[in-house]
Amino acid sequence: MAELTHTSPTAIRLRLLAILGLLFSSAAGLAQTPPADKWEKTIAQFEAQDQKSPPPKDAVLFVGSSSIRLWDLAQSFPGLATINRGFGGSQMSDAVRYARRIITAYKPRLIVLYEGDNDLAAKETPGQVAADFDELLKIVRADLPTTPLVVIGPKPSPKRWAIIDQQRQLNRLLAERCAKDGHATLLDVERPMLGADGQPKANLFRDDELHLNAEGYTLWNALLSPLLAPTAASAQPR
Repeated sequence: MAELTHTSPTAIRLRLLAILGLLFSSAAGLAQTPPADKWEKTIAQFEAQDQKSPPPKDAVLFVGSSSIRLWDLAQSFPGLATINRGFGGSQMSDAVRYARRIITAYKPRLIVLYEGDNDLAAKETPGQVAADFDELLKIVRADLPTTPLVVIGPKPSPKRWAIIDQQRQLNRLLAERCAKDGHATLLDVERPMLGADGQPKANLFRDDELHLNAEGYTLWNALLSPLLAPTAASAQPR
């Protein structure tokens, strides 16, 4: 008859503790795993598009969130070589993450950036967004030290009017950084977008009261156009 093995209660407890330790370690490892990159597919599509149809050289690059993505650049700026790399819903930190892939890679003659609107709506502070802009500027200036950069300040919209004070603070912080950079300009669009009552002009927005309609973009085109004239940016690396 086979001899029965006897396992002591202490040995059983030790084994259970070891198993629980492995389970907790695995759970901790899963918790530390970064979430899937929500924008990787979009950025990869931009790169695939570039392979299929190379973008123009010495173009004006528009990059940022949905206000950029929805901008019909060909209609707004006929005859101007442009690249649109807007990805709706993005924040300044996303622009930082992909700066080398969708900004410096194109070696544009001028960059137009719109970020910060979604960041503040997501409860980030103006200081946090400005810090992200500092990181973005470091990356851009490492490759494009003198390329002109136009930063469009967060727009005042009916939907996000409750955060207008944060938007104004962010505008001030971005303006300070643009002035310090020497090759960047803040385009503050707030005043032209407000009516005589001090509220956002409803006729500039789509039904969602957040995104610009055709009339809104017509206004932005007029505000931005003087800043898009050819500049002496030939010092940037090619």
